[in-house]
Amino acid sequence: MVAPTPNTRVDVAIQGIRLLDAPVSRRSGAGPSDDGHVLLDGVGAAIPLNPLSPYSVRGGRLLLDGADTGMGVEAVARPRFYDLSTADGVSYEKIARLHSSNVLATTVVQTCVRYDESERCRFCAIEESLAQGSTIAVKSPAQIAEVAKAAYDLDGISQMVMTTGTSNGRDRGASHLARCVRAVRAALPNLPIQVQCEPPADLQTIQDLYDAGARSIGIHVESMDDDVRRHWMPGKGSVPMAEYRAAWREAVRVFGHNQVSTYLLVGLGEDPDELVASAQELIAMGVYPFVVPFRPLAGTLATDVDQVPAPDRSVVHDVTSRVAASLRSAGMSGADQAAGCAACGACSALSAEGA
Repeated sequence: MVAPTPNTRVDVAIQGIRLLDAPVSRRSGAGPSDDGHVLLDGVGAAIPLNPLSPYSVRGGRLLLDGADTGMGVEAVARPRFYDLSTADGVSYEKIARLHSSNVLATTVVQTCVRYDESERCRFCAIEESLAQGSTIAVKSPAQIAEVAKAAYDLDGISQMVMTTGTSNGRDRGASHLARCVRAVRAALPNLPIQVQCEPPADLQTIQDLYDAGARSIGIHVESMDDDVRRHWMPGKGSVPMAEYRAAWREAVRVFGHNQVSTYLLVGLGEDPDELVASAQELIAMGVYPFVVPFRPLAGTLATDVDQVPAPDRSVVHDVTSRVAASLRSAGMSGADQAAGCAACGACSALSAEGA
C-alpha cells in the first residue's frame, strides 16, 4: 500500500474533492466534518466535499483539472450497521458513525457547556448535528455497546473513538466516557478505544479512563498560543495551559509514551514557527501533535460570522512536513497508537509524511 504524496494529500485536504457519491460522510460536529470518507491509494482520508474543487474523480482515479494525478480513489462503502435501530427506535447511525473505513466514532454527550456564543470555540459545530436531528443528545453506555458490537460483527471496525461535549462538572464529562468505555469493553474485550476530553480538574479521572478500558487518549488544545486561544476558544481558552500540561504529563504516565495526542490546528493566525515549536514541546513530552488544517464549516462562528478562509496550502505543507520530521526523529508514529485520530490519520496529512 502506497501512501498519497504529501503535497497532494495536503492540497486535497484544503481544496477538497468534487465527489458526487460519498456514502460515508459527516455534516457538522465537534471536529473536522463536512467531508466524505475515501481511500486514496488504499489509505483512509476524510476530505472536504467541495463542488468547486479542481480535484474530481473519474473511473476510480483522482483528477486535477481533468488530468490523472496517478492516485486511485475509492469511496468508503455505507456500513451495514447504519440500517439497524435500537428496540426503542433510535437509528444506530444516530448513536455512532463510521469514520474512514474501520473506525467507529461517537460523541457520547452532544451538548457543551461552552456552546453559548460568548464562550464557544469558533471552529466548533458540536450542537448543529443535534439541531439537525442527525444524532441524540446523550448516548447511554448500553446503546453505544450495542452499536459497537453490531459495527464489529457486520462491518469489521477495528478501533473506536469516544469524545464528549464538556460538562460543568469537575470531570468535564470524563465520568460518562468511562462508563461508556466500560460497557463497550464488556461487549468487545479486545477493541482498542480512544477517549477525548478536556483536562479534568481531578487528574485521577485519567487513571479512571484507563482502568475502564481506554488505551489511548486525546486531550485537545488546538493551539498553545494564549492570544489565539482567547480569540478562537474563549471558554476553553480560560483553562490555563498549566492544566493542559499537567494533564498531558499524567496521561503519558498512565497511557504511555505516544498514546496521548492533541489536535493542533493550522490556520488560526498562529505564527508557523511557533506552532512547530509547540508541536516539538509536545513530542518531547511523549504527546503526539495531530496537525490538521482549520476547516471552514457551516454552522460555526468562524464561517458564519468571521468568514475565515481555509489556510494557505503552502503553510499547511510546511508545518506538517516539519512536525512530521520531528515525530520521525522521536520515533513516534500515529499508526503506533492503539486507537484514535492519530491512529486513523484520515483528517491529517502527517501519515503521508511517514508520521
